This record gives sequence, structure tokens and C-alpha cells, in this order.
Amino acid sequence: MVNQMMSPGPMDLAALRARVVAASGAAGRAEGVARDTAGLVSLQKSLVDLGTTHLRDIGDRHTGLSEARQEALGSVWSKARTPQELWAALLDYGVDAAQRGVLFLDIMRQVGNNFAAQQRDGAAPVLMYDYEMVVDGRTLERPVGYAMVRILPPAGVVVDDARRPYMLIDPRAGHGPGIGGFKSDSQVGVALAHGHPVYFVIFFPQPEPGQTIADVSAAELLFVREVVKRHPRSGKPVVVGNCQGGWAAMLLAAGNPDVMGPLVINGAPLDYWAGVRGRNPLRYMGGLAGGAVPAMIAADLGNGKFDGAYLVDNFEKMNPGNTKFMKYYNVFANVDTEAERFIAFEKWWSGFYFMNGEEISWIVENLFIGNKLTRGEARLGGRGTVDLRQIRSPIVVFASHGDDITPPQQALNWISDLYLDEHEIAVRGQRIIYMVHPDVGHLGIFVSAKVALREHDRIVSTVEAIESLAPGLYEMRITEKRGEGIAAEFTVGFEERTMADIRAFDDVNDDASFAVVRRYSEFGVDAYEMTARPLVKAMVTPASADFMVKTHPLRLRRYVTSDLNPAMRSVATLAPAVKAARKPVAPDNPFFMTEKLFAGMVEQGMNFWRDVKAATDELTFFALYANPFLAPLARAAQPSHEQPAHEATIGEGLRELPQVQAALMNIARGGFAEAVIRMLILMAKARGSVRQNRLERSNMLLTSAAPFNLMTEAMRSAVINEQSLIVDFEPEAAITSLPALLEPDEVARAVALVEEIAGEVAEMNPPTVAMLARLRGVLGVVSH
Repeated sequence: MVNQMMSPGPMDLAALRARVVAASGAAGRAEGVARDTAGLVSLQKSLVDLGTTHLRDIGDRHTGLSEARQEALGSVWSKARTPQELWAALLDYGVDAAQRGVLFLDIMRQVGNNFAAQQRDGAAPVLMYDYEMVVDGRTLERPVGYAMVRILPPAGVVVDDARRPYMLIDPRAGHGPGIGGFKSDSQVGVALAHGHPVYFVIFFPQPEPGQTIADVSAAELLFVREVVKRHPRSGKPVVVGNCQGGWAAMLLAAGNPDVMGPLVINGAPLDYWAGVRGRNPLRYMGGLAGGAVPAMIAADLGNGKFDGAYLVDNFEKMNPGNTKFMKYYNVFANVDTEAERFIAFEKWWSGFYFMNGEEISWIVENLFIGNKLTRGEARLGGRGTVDLRQIRSPIVVFASHGDDITPPQQALNWISDLYLDEHEIAVRGQRIIYMVHPDVGHLGIFVSAKVALREHDRIVSTVEAIESLAPGLYEMRITEKRGEGIAAEFTVGFEERTMADIRAFDDVNDDASFAVVRRYSEFGVDAYEMTARPLVKAMVTPASADFMVKTHPLRLRRYVTSDLNPAMRSVATLAPAVKAARKPVAPDNPFFMTEKLFAGMVEQGMNFWRDVKAATDELTFFALYANPFLAPLARAAQPSHEQPAHEATIGEGLRELPQVQAALMNIARGGFAEAVIRMLILMAKARGSVRQNRLERSNMLLTSAAPFNLMTEAMRSAVINEQSLIVDFEPEAAITSLPALLEPDEVARAVALVEEIAGEVAEMNPPTVAMLARLRGVLGVVSH
């Protein structure tokens, strides 16, 4: 194998990847035979171990919570009180609870009325900003229920049309658009605050007839081109994709690599099979539901449309303690302060949008179940398969350990799926930067003010300079903070990472089991289409589809609390009088404190059964799909991100590639620009990371100082890519050949420019100081 990979002759990345994957596959098949012989015993043992771990974890977690609440309850009632004090406290609590009950019902009535109005008049985006229509996708040659609007900056906010524009794509995952600009401290707000023009991709509650994912992607391409047309000298637009909007942005960039600027992908699932056992139960849902068939049936019963309420219902079932109880109790307990926030959020959460059956089928079969996108197997219209490695724009991935919808594994494992190792990323001239938050939840990635003012603000402030990074894989880390609020200043660093860092997020590779689900789903889809589907479609009428929509439990619940229910009209009459006579109870009232503790116990009880169900689902999933007798079904979809066999040979194989050989032939060729960029890359390699301030200085000088100011963006990028390959593959020769690149009168200026970007020596770590000293020595510059 080593001799084959080092043999002379032309080679490209596809050929190299085929060699490595073939070696990995051969090893995997040999191991598979051995595993199958004792498969059942191994499966039984692993299920017992997994079940034991679940029981222990659930017991430890809930026992600790129960003990803490019991101790708190005892503390509340251990304080000595006279009967008169208790009676007064009870009366105060009774009045307060009754008033809160009326006001809570009035809040729910307003939510219900908003929902009824949305159903009657059509839901609008929940953007807090005014906007103007730019392109209405319903008027295109292939109409789609999407549009692009331009955000109008509020009073006091100045936008510079010469700055790089932003285009945001919100997820169409059951809810409506606008969550990225839901409030002032948001993704939209941060981009506006930095002076960038902002465009937003919205969509309408109903899709256009015949609309497909390929049509939507084509429309979004027209949106990007319109933004470029409006800002011809501002650089390619930054495209921000939230959740499902993330894979939409990646599809767009892969098919059209020359029209888009940096991509920012927030909480976006791209590797749907990835996750950690015991923590990410949502990934098992497709297998336990029977594959893609249920989604097809739901769309067929909907007369060709899939109701987004099904997706929202799935999200709510993941955390019933909160979505079914605690979020409502929080409003009841804080009825004087929570009304505005809750009503505004419910306007988005209750906006159930539809997809065509063709759209949801493509999503489920290619992404949720098939996981085809990161394997290069997803087909989009008549344009062939989608290869995410064709993306040329820098990609910033933002994930969180607290995200139970898109865990870090699903947000990041596509990197190890697609690339042999981090060297291939560099060879392709790609820059991938990821950032992982320690605990924010899925929605918090898009709507949290703290996240907007910290992570998204730093992304916006650095994305302009990211293209000056040497190609490779980096982690973006926010390390320090000075000041508070909008005056806060953070220190941001880009630290080099390897593919091993991506794989470290995983515990066990479960791809083989999910591959069985994929094959089972394909069989089920074929069987349904050939047998029951024609009958189901023949039975459905527009009236029956409308009846299903209106009687969905999530809609009924909201209709019941609206003024459509005559019983709620008395609440509207009573609420103003109650608000005028409002007498809030004291926070330390023992009955009020007990109420809150009991509410916590209810939430915990619901979460306990959620955890039990999640553990049962996980055990059932592996009992079904890890069965060794079904292993042959998985072999058509080999696990994609296992560590390749003979990994030590990858670097030598990459060295043979034409672009690497061409770069290495230019080690001693070039001029001032090549020398400066090479020295900056050598300094960054020695340091192991690049700070934001250095990156910004580098970007400024590499676009304003001669001769860089005469270069186009493409020319600068080509020089950075070439010098990065030289440093990666021949680091010693990259240093010793520097004198050949510079004329004698250029040496001092080149070193001075590098030192200006690098900053004070006192801020450098020892390896960086040593590298700077060596560069000076090689070039004959006296240290000072």
C-alpha cells in the first residue's frame, strides 16, 4: 500500500481518497466477518451494559434532584410561624393565585387569538425590524414560496452599503421565519450594529404547487446574485444559515462556489447519524418510526402537503417537562413580567408552516434517514450529486454541547466524513472554523441575547478577516472579556486543529446500525409506493386534509384558549379589573415557595419518564438495528468517518497531488508578497493559533500595503494557499529558501511588515519568538 501511494504519476484527490477508503473497507470487512460469528453474544452484552449505564445515570440524576427539593421544602416549613401568620400568608397566597390564574388565562387567550388570526390571515415573519421586498420567489419562472427582503435599519443605526452584505436563511422546520431577527440583540441586530447591509430569506405558510428543494435552492441562488448585483464592490455576501437553513446554505454553496462569501452555519445538522449514546435520542426516531414511510403517509393524507405541526410536536416531545408544563407554569408564576416575552415567542412557535410532499420526502430520505449529503450521494434536481468539498468559501460552524436538537457531533462530523484529514482541507484551499458553546440550547444559538452579544458579535467582527487565514481546520475560541454589555471586548483566537479533535466529540461510531435503517427505509418506501400509496391518495380529499390540519392537537389547544371558545370571552372582561386590583404575593410566602417546589417536582417527574423512554428507545433501536443478522444490509452504506487505515501514508499521498507538486516547485520562486505571506504562516504555525487582532492587522495590511493592494481577492487567496502548502509539506525548505524570494532592498521592509502584524515580542509565546529570531537570522536582519 505504501509503495502504491508513493509511486510516481498523476493523481487527484478522488483517486487518493479511493485508495484510502478501499484499504479501510477491506480491513472493515475482515473485522466484520469476525464480529458476525459472535454477534448475538456481543449485542446482548452491549445492551445489558448500556441499560445498566442508563439506569445508573437516571437514578443518580433524579435522586439528587429529589433530595435537593425535599431539603428545600423542609427548609421552607422549618421556620417558626404563628397560626395567625400562616393564616395571613394563606389568604395572601389565595388572592395572588386567583389573580394569577385569571391573568394567565388572559395571556393564553391572547396567544390563542394571535394563532387564530395567523390561521385566518396568514402568518407573517416575526422579524422585529421593518423590511422591504427585494425578490418574491412566487413570481419566478419556477415559483417557490420564498422571498428575500432587505432589513431596514432602525433609527440611530447607520448602514454602509460599501460593507460586505449579509444574507440570513432561517430554518423551515415547522415554524415560520424571522427568529434570527426576533429582537434587537440578535444575528440581524449584530450585523446592523457593525454597519453591514442585511438581507433575510423569508418563506410563506404554504408552498407553491410543485415546489421542490431544487427549486428552492435555485431561488436562493437568484437571491444571492441579486445581493451581489446591489453591492458590486463590497465583496461576496456572508450567508448565515440557522439549523435547517444551514444545510440549505451548504447546498447552495456547493453547487455555486463562485458567488458566495463566507458561510456561517449555526446549530445546523449535517451528519444526522452522529451523536453520543445516552444523550441524543432524537437521532433514533427515524428508525423507530419505520423510516421515511410515515412522513410520506402524512403528506399523502394532507393532499400532497406535509404539516409542520408534526415537526413541532416532535420537538415538544423531546422535553415535555418544559414544553408541556414548565414554560406555562413560568408564565403563571411570573404573570406580571412574562406576558410580553411569552406572547411574542408563541407567535413564532405557534406558526405552523407547510411543505410539499416532495420536499419532506427529499429531506427525510436524503438527510434524516439516508444521511447522504456528507457522503456525496444526495442528488438535487438534474444537477447530479452534491459534493460539499466543492465549497470554496470559508465555513464557520457554531455548535453547542447543550443543543439536544443538533449536538456537536451532527454539526461537525461532516468534516471527518468528507476529508481524509486536515491536510486535505489545506490542499483544497479550504478554511473551516468551528466554535462549540459549553451549554446553550438549540434555540439559544439563534435567539439568546447573551450569545448574540458574544459569539455572533465576534463572528461578525472576524468574518471579514477569516479569508486571510492559511487554509486548514481551526477552532475559534473566545478567551477573555473586558467590560460589560455593548462595550464588552473579547479576545478571540483561531487555534489549529486536527481531524482527531473532531473525532473526539464521538463516543462510539454507530453508522452501521443507521445504515441498516436506511436500507430498511428504502425497502419500506418501495413497498408503500407499489401497494398502499395509490389507495391512500385516492381516498384523500381537500376537505379531509383540511379537517386533519384543523384537528391537530397543537392547533386545537390554541383554538380552545382563543375567543373562538365562548367561555374565554369572560376572561377578557375580567382581566382588566383583576390587573387593576393586583396584589402580588411576597416572594418568601411559604405557600408560594411550596407551589414553586411542587412545580419543579412535576417537571422532574415528566423528565424522569422522558429519560426512561429515551433509554428504552435507544435500547430498542440497537436491539433491532445492531442485530448481526441484519449486518449485510449495512454494507451498502459503509461507516463514513472511521479513522482510515494506513493513516500515516495519507500525507505522502497528498504530496503527490498536482497542486502540491506545483506549489513545491515554487519554494524558491516568487517575490515580496510570497515572502511576507510565507513568514506570516510560519509564525502562525509556531504559535499554534492566530488572535483576532493579528488577523485583522494582517487582513488590513494585505489589502492596503503594496504590492498587496494591487492584487485581486482571488490572487491574494492563491498566494496564501500556495504558501500554506509549501509550509505544510516542506517547513524547513520554506525557511531556508526565503532569501531567494527577496531583493536585498526588500528584506528590511518585509521583516518590518511581518513584525507589525505579529505585534509586540512581549505578547509572543517562546516558539513564536524563536521563529521570528530564526527568520531574522536567515534573512540577515540584526535582532533589536
